Amino acid sequence: MTAVSTPLLHSDLPGIPLVNRGKVRDVYKVDDERLLFVASDRISAFDVVMPNGIPDKGRILTQISLFWFNRLPDLVRSHVIRTHLISANTGVYPPLLRPFRAQLDSRSMLVRKLKIVPIECIVRGYLSGSGWKEYRQSGTICGIALPAGLRESDRLPEPIFTPSTKADSGHDINISPVEAANIVGEQLATALAEYSLAIYRAAADYARMRGIIIADTKFEFGLDEGGNLLLADEVLTPDSSRFWDVERYEPGRPQDSFDKQFVRDYLETLDWDKEPPGPELPDDVVLYTREKYLEAYRRLTGKAL
Repeated sequence: MTAVSTPLLHSDLPGIPLVNRGKVRDVYKVDDERLLFVASDRISAFDVVMPNGIPDKGRILTQISLFWFNRLPDLVRSHVIRTHLISANTGVYPPLLRPFRAQLDSRSMLVRKLKIVPIECIVRGYLSGSGWKEYRQSGTICGIALPAGLRESDRLPEPIFTPSTKADSGHDINISPVEAANIVGEQLATALAEYSLAIYRAAADYARMRGIIIADTKFEFGLDEGGNLLLADEVLTPDSSRFWDVERYEPGRPQDSFDKQFVRDYLETLDWDKEPPGPELPDDVVLYTREKYLEAYRRLTGKAL
């Protein structure tokens, strides 16, 4: 991908019911059993959507998710990995969606409608972000005790499952595995932890061979009518994960990321109260951020988008 396209900030599918318009994704109801996910080029920071987007970001995120959806069943040997994906080939979408192929190509997924599990399944392999903040205060993450003397960005002895609540707005709240079991039941909480850790370990091993450290990531799961656990939403993208460069990794400090950290860093230089509306991003910030997303895709897949 060389030419920079005009960013798609909002999809427009007249006649198709819009279920939800999130910070990035637009979700439509196709029928009682299927949904359509459309990844826009919107970008948010500090829970505020910026007025201009990152060209092709939705395509990049969708293609990274598709890469993992297709690879994970082979990478994860300890568990049977099922996903919500039906197809991302717009040529076989239901006839009512075909008039919108220009909008949907490369940035959409036809998926199964699931009963979404009401917790975020976070796995941390390194000490960073809110985990680092809690560790400095109490020596724990989500109530899980860690060895003393760890530095920011240190690799943890073992990856840990650190769930959080799912907030409709604002920030999710970290909770302990015990609290997660109180919300969804002990059996499902155990399964979520096992699946999340197995997927993270396999993906992290693969990514490291491609020059990327997956410091942490967030998974979402749902249950089908048979009670089967399916991996849903986006998976292992720079928006749902913290990607670091293997060659530039240096514990004891924050790391450069393959995500929107460059946008956050720019916004921190402004006199902005982090309340809507967000400021327009300058061209150099937009293009640099786009390149970081593209680089993540190139490294993971070994090819250009």
